[in-house]
Amino acid sequence: MTAVNEAGARVAVVVPAAGRGERLGGGVPKALRPLGGRPMLVHAVQALSAAELVSQIVVAAPPTLVEVVSRLLGPDVRVLPGGAERVDSVRGALRALDDDIRVVLVHDAARPLTPPSLVDAVARAVLGGHPAVIPVLPLADTVKEVDADGRVLRTPPRGGLRAVQTPQGFRREVLEAAYASQDGDQPAVTDDAGLVERLGVPVATIPGADEAFKVTRPADLMFAEALLARRPLAESGRSS
Repeated sequence: MTAVNEAGARVAVVVPAAGRGERLGGGVPKALRPLGGRPMLVHAVQALSAAELVSQIVVAAPPTLVEVVSRLLGPDVRVLPGGAERVDSVRGALRALDDDIRVVLVHDAARPLTPPSLVDAVARAVLGGHPAVIPVLPLADTVKEVDADGRVLRTPPRGGLRAVQTPQGFRREVLEAAYASQDGDQPAVTDDAGLVERLGVPVATIPGADEAFKVTRPADLMFAEALLARRPLAESGRSS
């Protein structure tokens, strides 16, 4: 991977993949759960590698499986031990990036069918001037805010709500500043854009992709298997 965009900047993708993913079951880390005969992480990384603007990929793997994951992904992907929490994995991967990387995308390994075109769209939006960019989809369901006892507090208007996907893209210095400011006393966030928002940095949105859904539960895996089976062999990466 040696892609350099028209502005001369290089784009990297960080993939935190050290989580256990207990809701999915299967007895293996979620990123290594088979999908169409290959680990989900392999599908995710192949999509990243197919993106035109990506020039470096760094994966944070379960510490005991670094060599296994390295063999799965090949020599073009840097694999390092992940941390106890997702923030630890991303922080460590940021330190491993090449010095000339200017744009960093962070991608969930559990979104194995994300199209390369979405990866490029996020990167292109950051390269175009946005400090932070996330792909989003409108919500189909009504959302309720509830208290600790499950009682409904309010119904926020659905028109202003979006479901957030990955990859999320950032100027490198913005993401590094966000992680440098993160400490254990702050409330937990569920995505990298949440950390950036705490800095007061504006986060732009672009249209996401239906295929970029997150595989979290067994039903999600069944849906991913069905979608993968409908893909042409060349696109899915399978050989006859």
